[in-house]
Amino acid sequence: MKHGGLIAYPTEGVWGLGCDPADQVAVARLLALKSRPVEKGLILVGSEMPHFAAYTENLGHLELQQIESSLGQAITWLVDHGGSAPEWISGGQATLAIRLTDHPVVVELCRKFGGAIVSTSANPAGEEPAVNEEQVQNYFGKLIDVIVPGATGGQNGATEIRELETGRIVRPKAQ
Repeated sequence: MKHGGLIAYPTEGVWGLGCDPADQVAVARLLALKSRPVEKGLILVGSEMPHFAAYTENLGHLELQQIESSLGQAITWLVDHGGSAPEWISGGQATLAIRLTDHPVVVELCRKFGGAIVSTSANPAGEEPAVNEEQVQNYFGKLIDVIVPGATGGQNGATEIRELETGRIVRPKAQ
């Protein structure tokens, strides 16, 4: 990822595609692979709060505590990034989607990378998210640089997305 690569990896409920969120070329490649418009924005996943520090400077102590207390619940938070997130990640929105995770594969990826990574479902637009490595291969083949082995965390489907400011659930947890 530090050299522009795209990876596929297991997350809490589905397989994800990831790259370095600061690498605009890699993000554009990922979006093209999925046929996903940049305006939809992307999720950043990290294994500790400092991974999001550049995007959460304008959040208060209680807001940061709320995100931190959700560790293990697979909640993606929409947070006001105060203009700190690049448009190719935020989709030009005032909010940024971040998720603090304890999934062991993702924790290790973030640790080795040294920060948060892009996390979007491993599927072309309009298709069901991949739930195993075979489906990732069928969707993307050699268009992915690395497929990280592992298993999903047992959640059934994509994570819940919730607005931090209001608590409103934008996307419910898959059942």
